[in-house]
Amino acid sequence: METTTLTLRVPKEMKERLDMLADATHRSKSYLAGEALRQYIDLEAWQIGEIQQALKEADANDFASDAEIDAVVRKYAG
Repeated sequence: METTTLTLRVPKEMKERLDMLADATHRSKSYLAGEALRQYIDLEAWQIGEIQQALKEADANDFASDAEIDAVVRKYAG
């Protein structure tokens, strides 16, 4: 995988915690920071995708029927 350099500023405490985690896990700070960014980006991209899909469904008037909502309420609310 091709990599590139990213420079950023973080609070001193965060850097110290990253240092300790890297030491404890025998992983590089770069690896841990990259994994944290990957997980964050994946989650945010998923959430945005879900919102965009929901907006398309809403624009198409694709809503749950009253019967579908009642079924879910009965299932979870008893």
